[in-house]
Amino acid sequence: MEFLISTINKLQDVFAVVGSREAEIQLPQIVIVGAQSAGKSSVIEAIVGRDFLPRGTGIVTRRPLILQLCHIAAEDEEKREGREGDWAQFEHTNAKIFEDFEGIDDKPISLRIFSDRFPNLTLVDLPGMTKIPVGDQPLDIEQQILKMIMHYINNPNSIILAVTPANQDFATSEPMKMAKEVDPEGERTLAVLTKLDLMDRGTNALDILSGQLVDVKLGIVGVVNRSQADIMAEKPMDEALQAEEAFFQKEYPNFAKTQGTRYLSVRLNVVNGIRKAAHGL
Repeated sequence: MEFLISTINKLQDVFAVVGSREAEIQLPQIVIVGAQSAGKSSVIEAIVGRDFLPRGTGIVTRRPLILQLCHIAAEDEEKREGREGDWAQFEHTNAKIFEDFEGIDDKPISLRIFSDRFPNLTLVDLPGMTKIPVGDQPLDIEQQILKMIMHYINNPNSIILAVTPANQDFATSEPMKMAKEVDPEGERTLAVLTKLDLMDRGTNALDILSGQLVDVKLGIVGVVNRSQADIMAEKPMDEALQAEEAFFQKEYPNFAKTQGTRYLSVRLNVVNGIRKAAHGL
C-alpha cells in the first residue's frame, strides 16, 4: 500500500507540472468543495495540524492546491534523511513568476507535507464558490470556479468533501447540490458541517448529523474550527481540538464519537478510495 501511495503521489507531481487536463489516468484524491468563508481552509489546517494556508476576504485560493500528506514515522531515520519534525516541499514549479492576482488559474499547485501526525492522504483544495465578481475579477468568475470544481469532482476515483456551514440552510447547500449532480447515490460524498458553534441559540444540527435530512453513504461529520479570534491569538491546534471534543461531548453527546476533526481524519483515511482506484492504475 505504501508503494502504491508513493506511486500515486509521483504521478500527481508530474501532472501538476505538465497539466492534468489531458491526463488519462484519474487519480484517487479527496476534493474539498465549499463556498467562500465556509471554513474549508480551517478544516484542512486542522487535519494537517498547522497554519499554512492564506487567509483573507474574497477569493483566497486562486489555483487548485494538490496537498499530499505523507506519513513518516518519527523513528524512520532513512526516510527522514536527518530531518526532524515536519517539512514541506513544492513540486509544481521552478521559480515561475505569477502576476495575475484577481482571476483564477486551473493549473494546480502541488505541495507535499511530511509528518508523523497524519495519515497518507491527497487533498485538493479549490477556490471557494462565489456569486458576484469583486474588484477586477472577471465577470464570469462564478462560471470559471464551477467549471473547475466539476472537472475535479467528475473524477470517479475522487471523494467529494462537501463543506457547508451549519448556520446556513443545509437544504440549499451548493456543494451538496454539485456533489449530487455527479454522485447521485452519494456513494463517494462525505458531508462536512462547519461552524456548529455559531448556530442560532435554541437550534441544533441533530437532523443533519443523524442523516435524516440527506443521505450520503460516506457519512456526515461536524467540526468546530478555531474562530478568527483564536487564530489571531495563535491558539494552538491541540487546544482547539480539545475544545472541539468538549463541545461535542456537551452539545451532541450521542454523536460525539463520530464527530470532530480527529474522527474526520480517520474517516478520510478509511474511505480515501485508493483500493478502488488501484484496479485502474
